Amino acid sequence: ELVHLSSQYETEHAFLNALLSKAVAMIDGAEMGSIILVEPGSNKLHFEAAVGLDMTKLQQLNMTLEQSFAYRLTSGRCNRVVVVNDMRKLNAQSGLSPEAQALLLNAATPPIRATLSSPLHIDGKLYAMLNLDSSLLACFSTYDRDLVAILTREAANAIALYQKSRQIHQLANFDCLTGLANRKYFEEQAQKWQPKTKLESMLVLLDMDNLKKINDSLGHGAGDFALKRLATELKLAFPTPALVSRFGGDEFVLLCYGSETWLRERLRQVETKLTTDKVAVYFSAGIAPFNGDVEQSLRLADNQMYQYKKARKSELK
Repeated sequence: ELVHLSSQYETEHAFLNALLSKAVAMIDGAEMGSIILVEPGSNKLHFEAAVGLDMTKLQQLNMTLEQSFAYRLTSGRCNRVVVVNDMRKLNAQSGLSPEAQALLLNAATPPIRATLSSPLHIDGKLYAMLNLDSSLLACFSTYDRDLVAILTREAANAIALYQKSRQIHQLANFDCLTGLANRKYFEEQAQKWQPKTKLESMLVLLDMDNLKKINDSLGHGAGDFALKRLATELKLAFPTPALVSRFGGDEFVLLCYGSETWLRERLRQVETKLTTDKVAVYFSAGIAPFNGDVEQSLRLADNQMYQYKKARKSELK
């Protein structure tokens, strides 16, 4: 079931929340819990998912792995499940301030009294700690500990599978240089585009005017920088639900709601910002209504863009 879950969630955060909810439900003594990510290199801890706990409080904590009871009880190895029957006694040995200790215990109502903690290792490295908590003292049994050991081993496999599936999805659907959707993914998402009665749907075809000049005079590294800058500014100017994509080379396509007048003004603002960069970027754009037929809108936008590009050529010579 955990492996099956990996294909259902758009973000790793949502996936981890689902895993945690399953873990809390499976262990009889657990009333609440958290997944705490371990930052590679620094060993800083970050509360990523929580059930029955106040995440606002938990994310105020500035903790390292070395300050965790799991680290201390395993002599720094973090290689097994540990059970703490009374958290009040253990937190006093953590090196955390009294305020931080109180925050940890009182992130739930009623306060945490017992905790069962299991490490999650992915590709041989400590990825996170799964903590299951209770308001009762000494409520976790040996059976609970053994069950959580199995659960976290399978959870680690599911997380690794999720991460690999997202990497494959990213490679298949997004441009590796700019991070924008590629043509295939754009066209798939355009088929799902929802028209709005009070707002026009418009497709914009955009082509850089001076990429070749940048590549020839400053090198392809500068050209890549210019493409990434254009992609960044388009994403900022046209956030979700707009679709912003790179079709290849110096050609970009976006789909959004708004009038042609509004779009022209927004594009003008984008270009004005880009022309002040150390590598100035200029582009021509064609705009066409979108009624569900991508190819038809592209043809119309391409015709309009051609006229703008002809006018721009003389400016850039």
